[in-house]
Amino acid sequence: MNISPSSSATLLINNAQRKSSDAAQTIATLPIQKDEIGSSEFNSSDVIKPILSLKEAELETSVAAKLITADKKMLGSILDIHA
Repeated sequence: MNISPSSSATLLINNAQRKSSDAAQTIATLPIQKDEIGSSEFNSSDVIKPILSLKEAELETSVAAKLITADKKMLGSILDIHA
């Protein structure tokens, strides 16, 4: 099975999009009072995992963009060699 850098990048982007969507949904549904301070239902540790997931998604997207850029450069080099 041949896996190209662009297909790997697409998988990374899709995974990052899903991860960020899930994290955003989790953050949006956390119980926070209007003043956001002193809520007895809010636990700061509940928000840490989704925030880390957002950061992971950001890094995965960055890696995917670098993969696509490297793939384009490699393809350009191959075309230059054959030209």
